[in-house]
Amino acid sequence: MSLDQQAFGRWGLPRWLAERMWGLEHAFERARASGRAEDDTRLRIFFVMVLFGLGFLTVAVGATRAALFSDAARTSGMIAPVGASRADLVDRNGQLLARDLTHYGLYIDPREIWDQAETRRSLLAILPDLEAERLERALRGHRRIFVLGALTPAERNRVHELGLPGVTFEPEPRRVYPLGPSAAHIIGFSDAGGEGLSGAEAAFNDDIRAAAAGNGTIPLSIDLRVQGALEDELWKAVAEFTPKGAVGVVTDVHTGEILGLASWPVFDPNKPGKAGVYAQTNRAAASVFEMGSTFKGFTVAIGLDTGVATPTSTYDATQPFHLGYRTIHDYHAARKVLNLVEVFQHSSNIGTAKLAVGIGPERMGKYFNGLGLTTPAKVELIESARPLTPKVWNEDAVASTSFGHGINVSPLALARAYGAVLNGGKLIPLTIRKVEPGAQIDGPRVMSEKTSLEMLSIMRANVTGGSGKSANIEGLYVGGKTGTGEKYDPAIRGYSHAKQVSSFAAIFPTTGGVADKRYFVLILMDEPHATARSAGYATGGWVAAPAVGRVIERIAPFLGVQRRHNVAQAVPVEQPTAEGASDGQ
Repeated sequence: MSLDQQAFGRWGLPRWLAERMWGLEHAFERARASGRAEDDTRLRIFFVMVLFGLGFLTVAVGATRAALFSDAARTSGMIAPVGASRADLVDRNGQLLARDLTHYGLYIDPREIWDQAETRRSLLAILPDLEAERLERALRGHRRIFVLGALTPAERNRVHELGLPGVTFEPEPRRVYPLGPSAAHIIGFSDAGGEGLSGAEAAFNDDIRAAAAGNGTIPLSIDLRVQGALEDELWKAVAEFTPKGAVGVVTDVHTGEILGLASWPVFDPNKPGKAGVYAQTNRAAASVFEMGSTFKGFTVAIGLDTGVATPTSTYDATQPFHLGYRTIHDYHAARKVLNLVEVFQHSSNIGTAKLAVGIGPERMGKYFNGLGLTTPAKVELIESARPLTPKVWNEDAVASTSFGHGINVSPLALARAYGAVLNGGKLIPLTIRKVEPGAQIDGPRVMSEKTSLEMLSIMRANVTGGSGKSANIEGLYVGGKTGTGEKYDPAIRGYSHAKQVSSFAAIFPTTGGVADKRYFVLILMDEPHATARSAGYATGGWVAAPAVGRVIERIAPFLGVQRRHNVAQAVPVEQPTAEGASDGQ
């Protein structure tokens, strides 16, 4: 090997490459020796082109390898999201509820600013959320500092077009809720770090992050069409009766799916910090109430299921019922002997309490446990509240709870228990996750199918001839029960006649067999105020039942429930001879 070749070898090049480069160098020397300088130039240009070609070839091979064999190829050309990334939330029909979108943080470096006054004036004029005090601290500082986050691309562009020196941006992920306050309590929200804090965002936090890695979505149980109708009618009722809080719920009694959930007051999950805890509270799940006469549906069902009563059993309501130290009255006394259907229609506390005493504390407590009324409602929501139940199940507790006093449960617990009464007798969990069509949902049996069919007929009779008349919608066979529970007032150490929880629990359609599609609707008003249109009453039959009827009329087409006429109940009940009664407590 020549000295030149040895020199190339010292550079660490392979022998074959060193020999070829040595040959190329001698070609340059021969070109110069022959006096043809242009050949020497061409050879050197050619050599440079070869080097560039090799470089591009190396890059191309690397890119091809990355595209075919890296993680990007396994995620359809996108690097899998990491860290706090969250998958989209959609409704049961694929409509967008929540999504991660890139926003921008605004930074200021005072060392690069030419005109502080111009920068101050321009930014405050174009960014209404920018705090003047914070901006001033940044302008007087000595280093680059974060000033404002969550700028949309449009806001970033407006600031960028100002051409202000020292003003820069950095991308930051942000969770966006395009519907604003709509369905906010069931969707929930997450923090800046991508951790779910409430609603579905918290309930499915791990699943949402896992789905983001595969570019998947999380479908919730709600139907935005049902949700929209429920919210619209609930807000109208709120505007009319001005309660301190309100709740609306729609469920499928066979699958347990929550198709709509509304809680008032509302908040915007895009800016949860601007709303107080009161507005953020999901009253359907996290608040408990004495539900009043809606509990009579459970007492009547238990009486039927145990065989203690039949629809024609009679109860003397001519006089108040004395039980131990207390006396039980009817809100609007019928002062007559009532059969079981009439007890339900007149919402008689006296008749219901007598039925409960006949059932007895042991059986009553067992059924209440079986209906899930003594535990938090089984649903994915972390907000599901624990009920307040009697410490001892004695005759006094049984009499009180039979008409919804002395026991506080959440609206979702009530909805779940009514689902069991009306779906054929099985207690199934509520869910905010979409159940795929055809899925078999099962749960423990808590009462018979016969009892369930009888209750459908009794609740229907209450709407056609009892306290729920204002919820009746022609052709949709609505059944229901009013509820008006007086609230305990610590100031007077007793129940207040001026503060009530007024509600209406409905089921439709009541016709057909136990397996036919059926939906539960609840509207609840916390301390509503009477109006002239409600004849001075703030009871469930006046403030909640009409709103339920309007909700059912609007959502029936979305749920595939067609209007029908002259369809008989599967288990008809004897209609009372008395006129329909006003709502009881």
